[in-house]
Amino acid sequence: MDHVIKTIFRLLLRAVLWLLGLVFLASLLAASLVVLALWLLRALWARLSGRPVAPLVFRFGQQAQWHRFYRAAAPGRTTHQDVVDVEAEVVDVEPRAIRPPNGQADR
Repeated sequence: MDHVIKTIFRLLLRAVLWLLGLVFLASLLAASLVVLALWLLRALWARLSGRPVAPLVFRFGQQAQWHRFYRAAAPGRTTHQDVVDVEAEVVDVEPRAIRPPNGQADR
């Protein structure tokens, strides 16, 4: 009896998840069709009014985004001169071979 209940519950859970996936897919399809319809209406209006049909583009200032997150990461304001001073203190080192201590051989 326990096996039957587990099997029924497993099938019911799979069916519910499958239906939820179908609903999600249908909602994505509906949203994309709405965006497509709006873009086509916009293109039609541009043609009727004699304007060139421009692509639907979302623009943003990449530099403004960088500065927004860069300022949020630093607790105090960091200037360009502070960054240059830190880079001037970096010293390159020469790599050397690693030798076992006291002449021990590798195992």
